[in-house]
Amino acid sequence: MRSLSRSQPVRTATSTGPTGRFRSEPAPAAFTGRYRTLAYRVATTAIVAEAGVGGVWDLARIPFVTDVVTHLGYPRYFLVLLGVWKIPAAIVLAAPRLPLCKEWAYAGTFFVYTGAIASHLVTGYARAEVAVLSAMTVLTVTSWALRPADRCLPGRQPLRMRS
Repeated sequence: MRSLSRSQPVRTATSTGPTGRFRSEPAPAAFTGRYRTLAYRVATTAIVAEAGVGGVWDLARIPFVTDVVTHLGYPRYFLVLLGVWKIPAAIVLAAPRLPLCKEWAYAGTFFVYTGAIASHLVTGYARAEVAVLSAMTVLTVTSWALRPADRCLPGRQPLRMRS
């Protein structure tokens, strides 16, 4: 049982240190780890779903996708190239291991989204889609940055939050 009389002051998130400045206590590792894992999984699920569905739509050349690509000034066969690479990227990002393939898949999805943003801005076609493409770019970077260590290349660690 703890004694009610303490020789040292209790340090909380609002207590001051020896310098008189407020100091904050770091969050427990499990608390931070849960949110990190959740953010990674949500971001990765969104990227995998978009890449998988988008790849199938590209290969099927549905009219909506064909109209967007032709309005942006790309040839129709560009959809086949995108579709052929989006589907394996979705599979690799969803699968455990394969760290080198994951790096390529993350790079590919990042280039697809940023290239689409640039195409929409330059041509002025469907500028409302820029917000969605920007969100997908942020989700790609988030998934890459928060991935677990076993999904990174050997000798490299994912980005860590400062404590």
